[in-house]
Amino acid sequence: MSKESKCQKDGRTHLCLCPLEGVIDVISKKWTLLIINVLGNCEKLRFNGLMEQLEGVSPKTLSDTLKALQKENLIMKETFNEIPPRVEYSLTADGKELRKAIVPLLKWAAERDCLPKQKCVQNYRNKPSHRIEL
Repeated sequence: MSKESKCQKDGRTHLCLCPLEGVIDVISKKWTLLIINVLGNCEKLRFNGLMEQLEGVSPKTLSDTLKALQKENLIMKETFNEIPPRVEYSLTADGKELRKAIVPLLKWAAERDCLPKQKCVQNYRNKPSHRIEL
């Protein structure tokens, strides 16, 4: 049986969107898709590595977004018992599936013909958060 929720109406089966309610609040936030993408590109990153890749995000916003992504089981936080403590973030299986789903959206946004045409900032070109690796 599929993981999808299905509803019956008039003898036809429809995909039920009720499970979207919790996750849509998380993935609609400004930094979420970029965090998912950079973790997909890098596999594992520490907090400061994420801060470096996502120029412009505040530590509080990043921390809050990471907690929300953990709560939705999209990312995993691995804590190592070391001195100093080390914490790494990575995508869960659901997070990897979400990344596959958003790649077309990221590509669409990157290729969109915007007016005025926005050019890539030189500083971002070599950052994993600024590209899509398949």
